Amino acid sequence: MDLKNKLRNLANETSQPCVTLSLNTHRTYPDNRQDEIAVKNLVKEAKNRLEEKYDNREVKAILEKLDNISDKIDYDYNLDSLHIFISKDTEEIIKAPISIEKSNTYVDDTFAVKPLIKVINQSFEYLILVLKKAGVPLYEAVNDSIIEEVKNDDFPFDETPYYAENEQKKSDGKYMDNLDREYFNHIDKAVQEISRDKDLKVVVISTEDNYSKLQQVADNADTYIGHADINYNELKEHQIAEVAYNVIKDHKVELRQKAIEELKEAISQSNVMTDLNEIYRAAIDGRAELLIVKKGYEQPVKMIDDRKFEQVEDAKQEGVEDDIVSNIAWEVLDKGGRVVFTSDSSFDEFGNIALKVRY
Repeated sequence: MDLKNKLRNLANETSQPCVTLSLNTHRTYPDNRQDEIAVKNLVKEAKNRLEEKYDNREVKAILEKLDNISDKIDYDYNLDSLHIFISKDTEEIIKAPISIEKSNTYVDDTFAVKPLIKVINQSFEYLILVLKKAGVPLYEAVNDSIIEEVKNDDFPFDETPYYAENEQKKSDGKYMDNLDREYFNHIDKAVQEISRDKDLKVVVISTEDNYSKLQQVADNADTYIGHADINYNELKEHQIAEVAYNVIKDHKVELRQKAIEELKEAISQSNVMTDLNEIYRAAIDGRAELLIVKKGYEQPVKMIDDRKFEQVEDAKQEGVEDDIVSNIAWEVLDKGGRVVFTSDSSFDEFGNIALKVRY
């Protein structure tokens, strides 16, 4: 399940109680050894608050989850922050490529999801398939970082079991290519299942030849965004992610360009808004189809009522919402719309923000 759907589920859950642990983490050793201690300290704080507020029998299942949660985190793949959500029915661990202001523990009847709204806006989650005949790993990644290796009944795949029976067969190029395709066909079926379950696209690290064969046998070739032809045997995991993200960045450029063209075409139908208050109301009403925002644009506001606000300059003033743009972006995503952040000059004519509405 991708970050957007995870966040939607978490934001909509109401339970007594919901526990949220959020903390900054470290990407590399030995600094990431501190993270396990920090998690355990937040767990201890959360347990104390639960035991003060509830009867132990009421929260027994949550206390047990808290006791075991640290063992389920692979600290070797930490990013810049870590967010843990636990209730009677939920146990979710989300690693994020952006830092938060401070670590905190929340115990309430809903989860504290606001820090993740900006994560959604700044993240691209996907899978990385390292395709080779000597064994095939699959990784889950966000932006330029791997967050975990996928390990299940299929992955990592063992080296190919398909070999030529004799020297004559080895010299038959067509026969050898078919053996490769057979192996890649099995891999593709396993990838397609995970891609559907997680709702994620895939970048392939492979030779041009192997990628071409994978495309030929793929049940759904659109699952694969593209590939990078590099010497994967000489790369460490973090380098694999950096190379894969170059493919993602090209993909995002293409998506942004198409989105801006779509917005321009909608002007003739009078379906484009650029006023921030109007955009906000359309977003909460579920009318938003495509929101495009200039990268780095944030706007603090003071709410007048549920549907109207005034813009302010100081985000630290009392009673001020620090960034209405993040809230708008979440409303658009939550109600089935699309959100694009861009620094493309072709968007300059719209200012900082523009919305294509459905009607």
